[in-house]
Amino acid sequence: MLSFGLTIVRHGETQYNKDRLLQGQGIDSSLSEVGIQQAEAAGHYLQDVQFTNVFASDMKRAKQTAEIIVRKNKTCSDLHIVTHSSLKERSFGVAEGGRVEDMKNMAKAAGQPIPEYTPPEGETMDQVKVRISTFLKAMFQQMADDHRDKIQLDEETQHAEMDGPLAGRPDDGVQNVPAHALVVTHGAYMRVAVRYFIEDLACLMPLGSDRIRVFSACPNTGMCRFIVTLKCSDSDILLSSMKCVFANRRDHIKAEGT
Repeated sequence: MLSFGLTIVRHGETQYNKDRLLQGQGIDSSLSEVGIQQAEAAGHYLQDVQFTNVFASDMKRAKQTAEIIVRKNKTCSDLHIVTHSSLKERSFGVAEGGRVEDMKNMAKAAGQPIPEYTPPEGETMDQVKVRISTFLKAMFQQMADDHRDKIQLDEETQHAEMDGPLAGRPDDGVQNVPAHALVVTHGAYMRVAVRYFIEDLACLMPLGSDRIRVFSACPNTGMCRFIVTLKCSDSDILLSSMKCVFANRRDHIKAEGT
């Protein structure tokens, strides 16, 4: 068994975010000044949290956010950021470049809630789930390859070390994990991913949480954290269990006033 922390962060604000315009995959924006401040605040918040691996979407706004967080971190400033196209934002098809409000009206006209609505030529939630599954498979293999020396036979021991109440600290849930992956991606992608983890992969929700809050949109540089346990053998790497530590945390944004 190999247990590791998984902290997923949404990229910082872009001008398109500020103007309430859809970017999706077709518009590869850089961070705005506020977005840079948010990424720096996230990096400061996570500066003492130890990461062993870093993954990011190959889009500018996610890569830039990951670079800032890693640069601010005291333990992983020399880590290589592995980019994955499977972490790209959800495609919104013909709605990309248009107003978020316009897509809401399109969803309303179609009689669907906006998270499930697919604009013409856009990606369905199931198609995004396929990309999420592709990334997880690659990440699981990478974590197992990089941390073979940390694999243990006793899953019960690992869970006992990781369980405990949240203290509202940046390292909640990962004080004793042997490895920790940082993933920087996008808002709509994260929303689908969290639902996929809980509804399809039987991920346990945080204590005292409700689905509405956990499944809500994550703010720019908002964070979700999970504990992942893998079954590792010479022939395959399989998910054993998954637990959500917290969802959509934004303490660093309030603290920095960004």
